[in-house]
Amino acid sequence: MSRGAELVSVYARIGRTYWRWAPSLLLLAVVVFIPLGFLHALTVNAEVGSVDFGTGFKLLATAAAVLAIAGTGLLGEVFYAGAVAISLTHRREGRPPSLREIAGMVNYGPLIAIDLIYGVLVAVGLVFFLLPGVLVFVWLGLAAPVVEIEHRGIRAALVRSVRLVRGRFWLVALVLIPIELLGDGLTGWITGLTHNLFASELLSEWVADVVSNVAFTPFYAVAAVLLTVDLIQEKGGGAELHSEPSP
Repeated sequence: MSRGAELVSVYARIGRTYWRWAPSLLLLAVVVFIPLGFLHALTVNAEVGSVDFGTGFKLLATAAAVLAIAGTGLLGEVFYAGAVAISLTHRREGRPPSLREIAGMVNYGPLIAIDLIYGVLVAVGLVFFLLPGVLVFVWLGLAAPVVEIEHRGIRAALVRSVRLVRGRFWLVALVLIPIELLGDGLTGWITGLTHNLFASELLSEWVADVVSNVAFTPFYAVAAVLLTVDLIQEKGGGAELHSEPSP
């Protein structure tokens, strides 16, 4: 199969999987992104310039603020992808797990740590160097699903992501990067709309972040999980998706 045909096939499977699982994916997204959206809104609205620092400290504080905004923009996507991996690949008594069961199965420590590490590394790379940020985004982009599918720790999951992506970099990049960019564009568009609806900057940022993440992050998560399962199978591992969601 040519690269183009393979890419079309992957996107088609992402769409079909999202359609079948939409109710549970959206409910899970609401639970995850309402609190995380508030955190991101607080970061965006931080008044760094109002603190009376010297010039050097102002530059440092501004750089830190940019990093924080970039990092919290990714915060939650990785954790959510891990939770979706449980939903799509784990069975409980012959059926997919419920939302309550997923909450009890999530490996919170490793998943949150990877979420933070990944967000910071991508943010630093993008803000200061651009290309390294893109490379980190792709090479480590499957770590969260690996945590939940193969029950690996933090370092092992990061290493496993690199090994899965090796030899398939362009496939992973051409799936995850466009979805992430479209999601960022959607967030900007929704933010513009909410600024016209709400007088509060904090509220408008919060609503925009939650709406855009609930609408679009499930596509990113499904893509990451599908790629992870495919590449685990390709490299001789055992992983598979459920054929149907829970009722």
